[in-house]
Amino acid sequence: MTTTLGLVFDFDDTLAPDSTTLLLEEYGVDTEQFWSERFLPRVECGYDPTVASLTSLLELVRSEETAEVGQLTIDDIESVGRRLDEELFAGLPSFFDEINDIVAEYDGITVEHYVVTEGLEQIVQGTTVAEHCEAVYGSRLATDGDGVVTEIERPISFTDKTRYLFEINKGIAPNESRENPYAVNDSVSSRERHIPFENLVYVGNGVTDVPCFSLVTERNGRAFGVAREGDRSPKRRVLDQIGAPRRAGSLSRPAFDAESRLGSLLRLTVEGLCTDRTLDEREAL
Repeated sequence: MTTTLGLVFDFDDTLAPDSTTLLLEEYGVDTEQFWSERFLPRVECGYDPTVASLTSLLELVRSEETAEVGQLTIDDIESVGRRLDEELFAGLPSFFDEINDIVAEYDGITVEHYVVTEGLEQIVQGTTVAEHCEAVYGSRLATDGDGVVTEIERPISFTDKTRYLFEINKGIAPNESRENPYAVNDSVSSRERHIPFENLVYVGNGVTDVPCFSLVTERNGRAFGVAREGDRSPKRRVLDQIGAPRRAGSLSRPAFDAESRLGSLLRLTVEGLCTDRTLDEREAL
């Protein structure tokens, strides 16, 4: 019987700098103004933060005064992801192959990598991170007949993220979920679940990850919080003003090389899970 481990990552400020901010900068948008004058008022009026940011972005796409963003397509968004490759945090993307190599030393154990992010899925799909992932779950924008983004197809925020943890847990593929969004509610026995929660490792920066931290740790999985010390970006300042949490659990700098604290902890955690599951199999004989 094969045991599967799952490493699940937030993206923005966990694997790379905030991707929406980078997209805005690529089109010459004043990010200070975007976050403080477009995003913040919507949140203060009751918008979900993810919906507020996506609506504010679409407002620019529709606006004649910002011609550079006026014809934003999915290809344009993915191209931002390709440029974001240069901004990936230390140790990436080689970290994924190094984890795979650790797990490959153990018989009957495999590992899968996932991204679950409030950021745009199409940006992450443009990065090399996506090449190492079994699936990427992110907010999505829909297009009109000319291929220009026009509306929100799927926002992912806060507890929305836990839905995708359950899809990973139950082995529901993204295409199956899109065809039947209620599939996540199907009853699956604990013995038939693809990745038990105790085999999940979740890494996030705490802004929209608190429900995932709680879910994973309450079900005996592992969770690691990251924080970029000294981050005073326009988005971070606005989130602080709203009162968004900066931290959850034990925090590390978002770096994934073997010499960093987080990179070392993740390698040790995966090694420990492999050892524990090997012992479990032998004791069951």
